[in-house]
Amino acid sequence: MDGGQEVRLEAAPYCFSTCDGGAEVSGHGLTRRNKKTRSLSASAATTSWEYRRTQSLHGPSPVTTFGPKACMLQNPHAVMHIQDPASQRLTWNKPPKSVLVIKKIRDASLLQPFKELCVFLTEVKNMIVYVEKKVLDDPAISGDENFGAVSKKFCAFREDLDDISNQVDFIICLGGDGTLLYASSLFQDSVPPVMAFHLGSLGFLTPFKFDTYQSQVTQIIEGNAAIVLRSRLKVRVLKENWENKARVDEKGIILTNGDAESSRKAMQYQVLNEVVVDRGPSSYLSNVDLFLDGHLITTVQGDGVIVSTPTGSTAYAVAAGASMIHPNVPAIMITPICPHSLSFRPIVVPAGVELKIMLSHDARNTAWVSLDGRKRQEICHGDSITITTSCFPVPSICFRDPVNDWFESLAQCLHWNVRKKQNYLSSEDEDSTPTNGNHSSHSGVCI
Repeated sequence: MDGGQEVRLEAAPYCFSTCDGGAEVSGHGLTRRNKKTRSLSASAATTSWEYRRTQSLHGPSPVTTFGPKACMLQNPHAVMHIQDPASQRLTWNKPPKSVLVIKKIRDASLLQPFKELCVFLTEVKNMIVYVEKKVLDDPAISGDENFGAVSKKFCAFREDLDDISNQVDFIICLGGDGTLLYASSLFQDSVPPVMAFHLGSLGFLTPFKFDTYQSQVTQIIEGNAAIVLRSRLKVRVLKENWENKARVDEKGIILTNGDAESSRKAMQYQVLNEVVVDRGPSSYLSNVDLFLDGHLITTVQGDGVIVSTPTGSTAYAVAAGASMIHPNVPAIMITPICPHSLSFRPIVVPAGVELKIMLSHDARNTAWVSLDGRKRQEICHGDSITITTSCFPVPSICFRDPVNDWFESLAQCLHWNVRKKQNYLSSEDEDSTPTNGNHSSHSGVCI
């Protein structure tokens, strides 16, 4: 689980195989994968859960099962198969038994909450706790003799080797918004429900306070909690000249010819916030072509372009001048970064369309792409980035409900529409109001 899956072009695109071509060894409930031989088999195209994008402008229907045991409680009064965001509820097919605890690395302030939570889950709730190995290797944790007896019961895993996608019933994040983004990157298909505690700097995506964690976690385990389905982007990065490029000597003589077929590499990712294409270290403007469903819609000239989900609209996109979109709105946002055009405004397109970004043929420099702030890589001529709506959203557990939680985050984290209040206008002040036009045109009220 490295945040992306390598896809060999011999197989059908947009599919994953349950067999990665490498040896699998079971141990401690985990599946070990050989990353060097990961590829698609020919049988991948016939799997029952394969999804191929249609031309529907409303995007694919999200999978309503989250992990091995959780699902969304269906509302019989739903209109047009779209539930009211306030009525989206979580339930369990079977009682959850395992939980993944994600802790922000190198943060001493989280050590005590992490230990308290793990003791509560293990000793009180009898849960199987999964923790990343690099978290347990922290000397402050491994050197704690009192905590050692509890930590021995954990199932340790490594991000780049172990597959826990079918082992975890739900996720608890301790930290800031980055922990939720990291949890999303660990699951490239169905994501278990995520409960995020606000123990970081911003906390826009982490609605829970840790003060009453025991009652809150108990309520989630018992089921019937409000959730918001945060849509993700399915991103496919195709590198044309990846490994077997033609070798040229100092005089420009070609020594070996690269194999055109074997030199192509495709990587697929699930992105929660945004895909950012920028000019990197170059001093020139970025010059990339933007296609929508195969048609060229514009060429971006500036510092770059942001393709974001509604969840990502309150991240980099809003800093670049975009609007903020509620996570329940099915949409994809396209926001230019410092465009060299006064009329290039951010736009919102329907979920389900397929966007494609390529370097323009006359671009002076290459471009760079990053996915949720990770996996940064260079984009050269011939490379392409294909983006569409994923059918695997992140079910984020709400503190109250999706609408109230979102506006609460806008007020507390971004201080949305915060200003000094206008003074009350008394009857004496109204009588002395000047009539020479020195007043505001907003509803005829003087400022």
